[in-house]
Amino acid sequence: MSQVLLEHIRKFISLTPVLNLQLPEYFERLEVGKKEILLSANHLCDYLFFVESGCIHAFFVDQRGVEKSIQFALENWWISDYQAFYKKKVTDATIQAVEDSVVWRISREKYSALLKDHPEMESYFRQMYEIGYGAVVTRLKYLFNYSKEEIFYNFSEQFPYFVQRVPQYILATYLGLTPEYLSKLRAKRRS
Repeated sequence: MSQVLLEHIRKFISLTPVLNLQLPEYFERLEVGKKEILLSANHLCDYLFFVESGCIHAFFVDQRGVEKSIQFALENWWISDYQAFYKKKVTDATIQAVEDSVVWRISREKYSALLKDHPEMESYFRQMYEIGYGAVVTRLKYLFNYSKEEIFYNFSEQFPYFVQRVPQYILATYLGLTPEYLSKLRAKRRS
């Protein structure tokens, strides 16, 4: 089992010796290449993914056939279509590696078993959902309160590592910009 995932869990809850020993039984390690799909749209969303290394994003394709990024996960972040996972539904999102990545996934079946066998994990996942929800609310505040230019500048200042790692066309859709406009903003900032 990943030391990265274990350390991440330990930041939020205490691991009993039994849980520490049994955790590996619930997770599966995946090495995914750049642009490899972890979950395709129109398929049952049956997994949660933890990023040990790399970068993963979730996107949907709009009516014009344009990809719109809706979520990212870097190291120590979780990603999934949580609504579809929770409701045992088909997702309209695709989850794809942005760069070569190592992820740990847990199936719905194993997730349910983990929470039943080790109720303390409920606290860990609740905290992950709270952090994720906070990130969504922050993103919405950006979209409602800032001009397109301010969205990029504020995001760049708060998450410079993110802006450096994510390809411009993906970052643009996440911020509600066109790749061309983002390119102009970056050029303007450099000058």
